[in-house]
Amino acid sequence: MGRSLVYVHRITKYDPADRDERGHYAGPEDVRSDHGPVEAAYLEAVAAFARETGVTRLTIREPSVTGFIEFGVEAPIEGHGLAGLFPPDLAGYHDGAQVSVHVALELVRAMLRGNGAWCRLEAEGRFFVHVGYDQYVYVGSALPCAEAVTFTHRRGLFAEPLGRSPYDPELDEADPARRRPADAAFWADLGALVAGRGAVVLEELYVGNASHWHRITTVDEIAEIRAKLTPRARLLVWPDLSTDVEAALAGLPDEGVSEIIWQSPQGHIDSLVVSEAHYTELRAILTDARAVLINSFYEDEYHPLMAAVLPDPDGVLRARWTP
Repeated sequence: MGRSLVYVHRITKYDPADRDERGHYAGPEDVRSDHGPVEAAYLEAVAAFARETGVTRLTIREPSVTGFIEFGVEAPIEGHGLAGLFPPDLAGYHDGAQVSVHVALELVRAMLRGNGAWCRLEAEGRFFVHVGYDQYVYVGSALPCAEAVTFTHRRGLFAEPLGRSPYDPELDEADPARRRPADAAFWADLGALVAGRGAVVLEELYVGNASHWHRITTVDEIAEIRAKLTPRARLLVWPDLSTDVEAALAGLPDEGVSEIIWQSPQGHIDSLVVSEAHYTELRAILTDARAVLINSFYEDEYHPLMAAVLPDPDGVLRARWTP
């Protein structure tokens, strides 16, 4: 996406004159958002580039919310900065969802503040907005946007031309071979797995760092669950939950990060990422758990039974992430 657009600008409040020989900023500006006039100038600058490009709607790509580890300078907030933009269940906040420029600017605001939500915003082949750390914003356009550049400078910010955005999706290290589509063959394989095992757990990663969980006990349940899945979700299939909760907890590692998936007495399945520092409170949380599954959080120990990504209704796999 980034490489296909000729005109890319880095928009910041950092004067290029205050950069060292390696390009690192060494001036007095704070890396936090001021939640005020400077933040407003960022949003007005992005709006100016979108307006000059003729963009009125943008597509959300690779959305995520607050995870176990955060690197921003501000603490994430409840709701990840999405309250008022999307319902509490985040319906409409998914890969491929289209939003107005107004909503896109509010997403940029949330990212500038480090509220917890992050995504790329794109109009394919015409425009993009990427928000990085420390108040760095990257805008790409199919047009030079000379007026928007001038406007940005008038608002006290700097619009510096770049070859490409450091958040260009082409720079991601995703392995295309791992991007299996959740097509008819996948669902047939899942049905066979359920029939052979008696039950499995389907993880629906509807945005980065957030999942819905579905326990499948019969092949007949698959169609109903499939109809409710979030567009372009990543799907991971795991072994069934164990009803021997104590034995499962006894197997927790002495140190490290694990994901705990458990089923409540009412049948609801939830998950939590924990380290050894949380084990005492974890036992209190799981007091009434009916069943539990523990997964390692480390990639080399992370082995789902199956993995796939939902294609679009026309059968094309447009989501760029891997499961």
